[in-house]
Amino acid sequence: MTTLTRWMPLAELPIERRMRRMLDDIGFGPFMVPAADFYETGDDFVIELEAPGFDEKELGIEVSDHTLTIEGTRKTETTEEPEKTFRFHERLEKTFERQFYLPPEADTEHVTAKFAKGVLEVHVPRAPEAKPLKVPIGT
Repeated sequence: MTTLTRWMPLAELPIERRMRRMLDDIGFGPFMVPAADFYETGDDFVIELEAPGFDEKELGIEVSDHTLTIEGTRKTETTEEPEKTFRFHERLEKTFERQFYLPPEADTEHVTAKFAKGVLEVHVPRAPEAKPLKVPIGT
């Protein structure tokens, strides 16, 4: 005798994939923020962030309490466009914000950045190691 079982296609997918699809469907997908790489070299911590379509003057970088924030605001001229019904939408919106937590050994006073070919590259040098200070004892 054959037993009928209810087929549940989502049960066959890994949970991570189901969660990603659910978040994509409600608008919280990974495409809402630009892709980034955060790595360290011998002397620096480096963040490379893709911001295609943005101009250098439309990007801002701020460092506060070892948190580096990158913001982008695309200034577009208002033109009449027909209303669109997206089947899917993966391009960056007009604004975004990404935050990166820097390690304690990062020197947040000497951050540098450059922007070329749609990629923002931020360098945060390592702070020089603190050396113990010898204090003479006076009599």
